[in-house]
Amino acid sequence: MAMKKGPTKGSGGKHRNALRGHGPTPKAEDRVYHKAYFAKKEADKRKAADPRLAARRRADKFATDATDLVFGRNSVLEALRVGVPSNTLYILSRLEHDDRTREIVKIASANGLHMLEADRLEMDRIARSGNHQGVILKVQPYQYSSLAELADRAEKKARAMEAANSAAARIKARPLFIALDGVTDPQNLGAVIRSAAAFGANGVILPERRSASVTAAAWKVSAGAAAHLPVARVVNLTKAIESLRERGYYTVGLDGGGDKLVGETGFEADPLVIVLGSEGKGLSRLVREACDAIAGIPISSSVESLNASVAAGISLYAVDRARREAAANS
Repeated sequence: MAMKKGPTKGSGGKHRNALRGHGPTPKAEDRVYHKAYFAKKEADKRKAADPRLAARRRADKFATDATDLVFGRNSVLEALRVGVPSNTLYILSRLEHDDRTREIVKIASANGLHMLEADRLEMDRIARSGNHQGVILKVQPYQYSSLAELADRAEKKARAMEAANSAAARIKARPLFIALDGVTDPQNLGAVIRSAAAFGANGVILPERRSASVTAAAWKVSAGAAAHLPVARVVNLTKAIESLRERGYYTVGLDGGGDKLVGETGFEADPLVIVLGSEGKGLSRLVREACDAIAGIPISSSVESLNASVAAGISLYAVDRARREAAANS
């Protein structure tokens, strides 16, 4: 029989798919017929039944950022008394109650909070500390306003008061904001919010970066003022100041090297933004350059600077006094 000359079709072309591999060999524990598979299943069952691991999983489920937690009997009671928005109260199982915990449970029940019992291991993991004294309060995230919302609300109030017969009422209603540049302590922020509310400011402005936020600690120090004084967070504080300037606001920055005294800049009776810097660094360069005036607080030479919240209180009082004097002279 004669053979044809030339190339012939081989299996590499005709049956190429049959030569393909099936990938790497599965691990023994992944093969459903192998004894290692059954051993792994038994180990998983024992692990799931371990009460300590089960407690850890439950704690991880409810755990949150430490800034959203208040723990300790006195702290939780104070937070509930001032109305810090909360959603869950964790109580240690078989807790020995005293007057504080009884009031905590009473207020939490009246406010409709979820109350959950947990063992000590769970409580320690949720609080990330063993100093919770058997009670942990989980607070709700603070709802910030936008800068435009703050300005619109303040200007609407000022326009409504323009028809008032009292010059003091008209001047006092003019927009007033506090802006914080580099203040990172939430307790300082809470104290600033409290002072701003006390002197009738329309809101507080915070940068998103390198700044404290309205956490449970800030809420508690504000003594409930954070519930009704809006706070705005902005991406860039310098641009926020510039945008307010376009709406007719003036900006006074507080700094020890200011050439004027706080309350005597001449802008107090106008729509105003007071900018406070951090204790150590003060105002940043760009924020300082964006201000219309730099004012200082006269203090003893033996003290380098004031706490930001103290400076805020003094400045707000000085503005309030200047506005009252402007109203008396009008």
